[in-house]
Amino acid sequence: MSIFDDIEKDGLTPENEKRLALEFGARGKKAIETVRSGKIKKYKDFFVVQGSTGDYIVEEDFCTCNDYLYRLSVKGGVCYHSIAVRIANATGEYERVEEWYTDIISKDRKSVH
Repeated sequence: MSIFDDIEKDGLTPENEKRLALEFGARGKKAIETVRSGKIKKYKDFFVVQGSTGDYIVEEDFCTCNDYLYRLSVKGGVCYHSIAVRIANATGEYERVEEWYTDIISKDRKSVH
């Protein structure tokens, strides 16, 4: 059984937090902080995580952050945004947004031009 299955079953208990830290190190700890800070939104098409330098689209283990794109995609592994989404998905601790994120991005691009 994975840590995320246990989180879904038991919640983010102190024991599960320790397991996350052991399995993912600093990324696991930062993911927990991100979930607890309410920085995860679930749109109709993607999860979006408010990171320290911007908002990142997360879909399964793919993330648009630099950590994933430049380091982890080559070496393997996941960024803290992806871990945070897994935790949020298991616990239900995310904000649901009844819009398509791609529509919001399109509106933002149109307003810039």
